Amino acid sequence: MKTKNNKDISTWTEIKDRVYGEKGTERRDNLERDAESFKIGLLLKRARESQHMTQEELGKLIDKKRTYISRVENDGSNITLSTLYDIVEKGLGGKVRISIDI
Repeated sequence: MKTKNNKDISTWTEIKDRVYGEKGTERRDNLERDAESFKIGLLLKRARESQHMTQEELGKLIDKKRTYISRVENDGSNITLSTLYDIVEKGLGGKVRISIDI
């Protein structure tokens, strides 16, 4: 796509293809996984904050340290499903929904 000044504009997908490779390549797949993990952390942080709860308070509810809650919120990649369920259901009173796209 060209702008009025005849400059090329790329979509986010085109930029990812150019910088990280196309879908299916190892580098691109790692990027996508990391992005999804980051989103999980953000979703958990937003949910905790919407409950007006500190990391310390949430940690006590699920028998985890505040530092662990912080790590999960900043990088959700090392969280087990069991811990995810504990945080959301026991700690925040919510429900986990998981979908798989094929």
